[in-house]
Amino acid sequence: MENRKEFTFPSADGRTAIHAVEWHPAGEPAGILQIAHGVAEYALRYEPFARFLNAHGFLVVANDHLGHGESVAEGAPRLYFGEKGSWQHVVDDMYTLRCRTGEAYPELPYFIMGHSMGSFLTRTYLIHYPGTVKGAILMGTGQNPDAMLVGGKALASVLARKVGRENASDVVEKLAFGAYNKAFAPNRTGYDWLSVSEENVDAYIADPLCGGMASTGLFLELLDGMAFIKKPANLRHMNMATPVLFISGDRDPVGGMGKGVRAAYDSFRRAGVRDAELKLYPGLRHEILNEDCRAQVYDDLWEWIERHNG
Repeated sequence: MENRKEFTFPSADGRTAIHAVEWHPAGEPAGILQIAHGVAEYALRYEPFARFLNAHGFLVVANDHLGHGESVAEGAPRLYFGEKGSWQHVVDDMYTLRCRTGEAYPELPYFIMGHSMGSFLTRTYLIHYPGTVKGAILMGTGQNPDAMLVGGKALASVLARKVGRENASDVVEKLAFGAYNKAFAPNRTGYDWLSVSEENVDAYIADPLCGGMASTGLFLELLDGMAFIKKPANLRHMNMATPVLFISGDRDPVGGMGKGVRAAYDSFRRAGVRDAELKLYPGLRHEILNEDCRAQVYDDLWEWIERHNG
């Protein structure tokens, strides 16, 4: 497409070509938003929102995380980051894209938005690369109790030794996602928790680059990442002047039906973040960008970006 450019760059893992996308506005861009997608999806799913921002003069960039979309090395398993510590490779890849894009447009304000797993990656990014973005949007995020993270890691570690880090486990999958769907029983599909919109759920299921069972290794990295971003000592490394928007549906099980989102928001406030906002949409589930009322969500996101773009 004329306003879309696709390219690759080397991953921090030293072996994978990371697939990335740029969506360009018609004229000179007024700012940049970088998007970090969630687990078992990919960058091009965000094209409708990217085009909305293009219409407002923003350049949008995103990459497929390691093991997702087209960022899968030859012979490598899908939905697998790599060996222990590979969570940081994914965060470093986000920073590489930020630097690459920023070098091309050094004067433009640069924002970042992470959805779901991408929100946890973005929270890690804000700790490791403070002051490199003008504002951050954390969408579909959450905060699990320590006991849940420790217990989940213990079980996933046992199963990873049994089946291999690069392979999936039915038990881990049920532990991670099975509980999400229970809140919406009786279930039409295994992904009812994603969205009130049945059309969106069906499109997700039909997409060959969405869904599937994540590796035990990815779950272990995710749990380590979630534990890292909870620690107050780590949060204090963030730039406290960077504005942050927490935005989710109040029926999103990833965010504990709003409770986990509030807990994450509160942790940022306690750490000293001076400009943090929280917005919960009544009745919406996990993928608020794909709900039937997405035009309102788009407008609310743009209002926040525009307000912080001065």
